[in-house]
Amino acid sequence: MQAVEKAIAWLASRVQNDGSFGQTAYQQNLAVVSLGGLAFLGLGNLPGRGPYGKHVSRLVDFVLQHAQQNGLIGVPDQGVRGLMYGHGFASLFLAQVYGVTRQPEVRPALMNAIELIVSTQNEEGGWRYEPAKKDADISVTVCQTMALRAARNAGFFVPGKTVALARNYVLNLQNADGGFRYVTAEGESAYPRTGAAMVALSSLGVKKKGIYTLGSRYLMQNVPANAEYAGNPHYFYGQYYAAHALWQQGGDEWKSWYKQVGDLLLRKQMSSGAWEDEAICNEYATAMACLILSMPKNFLPLLRK
Repeated sequence: MQAVEKAIAWLASRVQNDGSFGQTAYQQNLAVVSLGGLAFLGLGNLPGRGPYGKHVSRLVDFVLQHAQQNGLIGVPDQGVRGLMYGHGFASLFLAQVYGVTRQPEVRPALMNAIELIVSTQNEEGGWRYEPAKKDADISVTVCQTMALRAARNAGFFVPGKTVALARNYVLNLQNADGGFRYVTAEGESAYPRTGAAMVALSSLGVKKKGIYTLGSRYLMQNVPANAEYAGNPHYFYGQYYAAHALWQQGGDEWKSWYKQVGDLLLRKQMSSGAWEDEAICNEYATAMACLILSMPKNFLPLLRK
């Protein structure tokens, strides 16, 4: 798709020599760097291979440089909260790279990262902002479950107990309306967390069709209005997970959703090739839009049905 190719070219122009992005407060944010890396992989680029192979190599190097001895992949003293967000997305990115390339330098960092995820799962079965066994929410939990599945697909050991606990945690978040709440305490369903929960359950191997049917129905009934593109700080987050969730289910709901959201994204793309997100940064928005629009191409191993 021409729009995605133009966006990837812009994203490549934003990769700094150290492998981070841009000049914003999110310049060295590992979640943004890793999502950008996934966007490159989504079009078939690999470290040293493809039109943007050198850019992917820089991104991988940046992530590996921040892999600590205790397993945490994190940037010290970073002002943006949520270490486990960055860790989850970075682990997912490395797992997708390793699964295809078997780069030897990626393996130890990824193994340590997965062990950290396993060791910090709380008693409910989820994860939260910090690498500690405290509370949990679906937003952080989905990052870890996707990383675990990608690592498992790449040949790494993930304890069955970890998977079972995580399944129970996410399943307990579904409300009667088919949507999912943020934490186990009573709360309202919401579009972003519903897509995230469905992706988490799929990553954890849950096959109960009724759960996804209800979740998909909730998503289709609550697709954000076009006006929310500029006004909702969770717009790209929600659409990214909804795309994953509905793509996995397929059928008419996916086709209808993709046409509606895809048409809006194509209209909102700037002449530079980027998409705008004032709450985080344009690199983040552009990576997310690329991942959404290129979903049918299915280059990422994690997206294979």
